[in-house]
Amino acid sequence: MITTVSIICLFLAYFYFSHLLSYKILKNRILRKRKWELNICCGKTDGGGVNADIVKHMDVPSFVHIKDIYNLPFKDRAFETVICSHTIEHLDDPERFYNELKRVGKEVTLVLPPLWDFTAAFNFLEHKYIFLCWRKIHKKLPPFVPLPLSTFYHKRFGQKIKA
Repeated sequence: MITTVSIICLFLAYFYFSHLLSYKILKNRILRKRKWELNICCGKTDGGGVNADIVKHMDVPSFVHIKDIYNLPFKDRAFETVICSHTIEHLDDPERFYNELKRVGKEVTLVLPPLWDFTAAFNFLEHKYIFLCWRKIHKKLPPFVPLPLSTFYHKRFGQKIKA
């Protein structure tokens, strides 16, 4: 007989394993798949080329400090390949940032939390938008909507980000 506790445990296990698959396994597979000329908002990851971020989280090769993500310090079409992993959902203006990525790169790849990863997709403590997609990797900006409660939470408590 299925009990309430069993159902809760199943849901928690789903949340845990879907996030583990999405954020740890698939994200790392995508990042290891190739070398990227620009790894924007790199965090602690070496993309193989220029690694750029607003904060230097740790020593990564070829690091460039970014002061304004909406005005990147690179020439038009300076990079063949650009990757942006798990960043755009945190921003105030995803479309403006994506257009800036397209300006500096010929091929832009976005890595996003898919809807099936509830833990990431609906994390209003860190994210501002939900991207309406089931895949993890994108060559174009998928449709997105504001994440419920995020504006309210961020105005009162700030945006919680674990880098």
